[in-house]
Amino acid sequence: MDNRKYNIFFHLHTVSGIVVSVVLFVIFFAGSFSFFRADFNDWQANRYSPADKYLHVDFDDTLASLDSAYSLQGRSIEISRPHAENQFVVNLEPTKDSLAPKKARTAHYLYIDPKTFKAETYEESYKIGEFLYRLHFFAQIPYPYGYYLSGFTALFFLFAIITGVLVHWKKIVSNFYVFRPKEKLKTLWTDAHTALGMIGLPFQFVYAVTGAFFMLNIFLVAPSVFTFYGGDQVKLYDELGYLHQKYEFTGKPIGTQLHFDDLIQKAERQFASFRIGSIHIENYGDSSQHILAEGSVPKSSRFNGLGEVVFDAGGNVVHKKDPYVSAGYLEMTKDLLYRIHYGDYAGYAIKSISFLFGIITCFVILSGVMLWLVARDKKNLDEKKRKFNNRVVHIYLAISLSMFPVIAATFIAVKLYPDAGMEFLYSFYFVGWLLLSLFFIWRKNNEFTTFYSLILGSLIGLCIPLANGLVTGNWFWKVLFSEFHPAFVDVFWIGISVIALTAGLKMTKKLPNQGTSSKF
Repeated sequence: MDNRKYNIFFHLHTVSGIVVSVVLFVIFFAGSFSFFRADFNDWQANRYSPADKYLHVDFDDTLASLDSAYSLQGRSIEISRPHAENQFVVNLEPTKDSLAPKKARTAHYLYIDPKTFKAETYEESYKIGEFLYRLHFFAQIPYPYGYYLSGFTALFFLFAIITGVLVHWKKIVSNFYVFRPKEKLKTLWTDAHTALGMIGLPFQFVYAVTGAFFMLNIFLVAPSVFTFYGGDQVKLYDELGYLHQKYEFTGKPIGTQLHFDDLIQKAERQFASFRIGSIHIENYGDSSQHILAEGSVPKSSRFNGLGEVVFDAGGNVVHKKDPYVSAGYLEMTKDLLYRIHYGDYAGYAIKSISFLFGIITCFVILSGVMLWLVARDKKNLDEKKRKFNNRVVHIYLAISLSMFPVIAATFIAVKLYPDAGMEFLYSFYFVGWLLLSLFFIWRKNNEFTTFYSLILGSLIGLCIPLANGLVTGNWFWKVLFSEFHPAFVDVFWIGISVIALTAGLKMTKKLPNQGTSSKF
């Protein structure tokens, strides 16, 4: 590569990285925690369930409870467990029966407890895991602006990855083994940025691609709607496999309703090791009623082992798809993208590895910003520009690093107040984040920000298992070796807090002075 091309790619890599650095840090930091979304939600509510996505539900009792509260006649009903947490989700569409009670004409999206059948709205069931998950694609910003912000950030990140590889291509192997912590700051940040960037490159590339796909697919779909489907968006989504088949409502009630527990067991017997993850009931209680049971086989048997069984109103199998037969390209691609993005195909092991790579990516982003700063901290640079560059990094580090102690504090808050919903979480987290960020910005000292973010976050994190034990009596060492799932969150926070505390204490040899200047 000649010097001209090198300089072009270098500047493109630098500019694209700096432009999205703060947003990208938030995405990866919150996204790393959201790998354990279900564990965090169950931990807050002090309730646990099998760590899979199958439906562990008494269907007959569930439907009877829903029918009593909301009237199901003529509705389309979907029951699913999209995440491996205690509650399952029920989506009730308005009834098609004009003679049904008034309460059946309203749509509902509910979270149901499988033991008590207590129903909660989305806002009532909102917990810390859901908050962090949605924070990583800025869903708190009114739709669709938050989605687009995260999607375009992922796209810029993909651009930064590609240009970064091109810039380092000739020395990509040799630089990987070079780390000189005792050299000048620019050398230190360059080595850290290059080495860790290469270690996390496959992870970063996958998440840049899948993140952009999930958040910006509207821009891929829109041209197809008008070019190939004459503006019929429903038809497009139907062919993409996102919609269930519809059956014409007859208005003729069936005499005796089916036993859904027996029906689901019958569906699972259709294929070896087949388990149901969701069911869709079309036209409940009508003679046109159909039940679609969707599920999968263990990932050890088949990675893309998705299957389905369809029953009519009489309980007869009218269609089935074998999970052991290769699915179509479209279905396999969708399933693959979701699985690799959520990291839900190999239990805690892959989630923990994904979390680690997510934090490494955060450090790559940090080191890139610090490299940008020290590379411009030259004596011949105008003093105003130098102050501006330092101010930019002060603000960047304050916003980014303050996330750690604020997230830890939020975990303690929701354990002390387990019924905290969306409003409480929004207020506590965002107000706390704002105040701590403003404090660090006011200090104007990068060493101070880094040191106290690590120390505060680790000390608060070590108090999380203590708060859990005092509030619930579930001390993690009592179940650690017999049932790991309930103890996971406590162990998780002890682990990352000890690592952060160790890193923070390593800085005590050069503690920040009382001034506001910073060499860091």
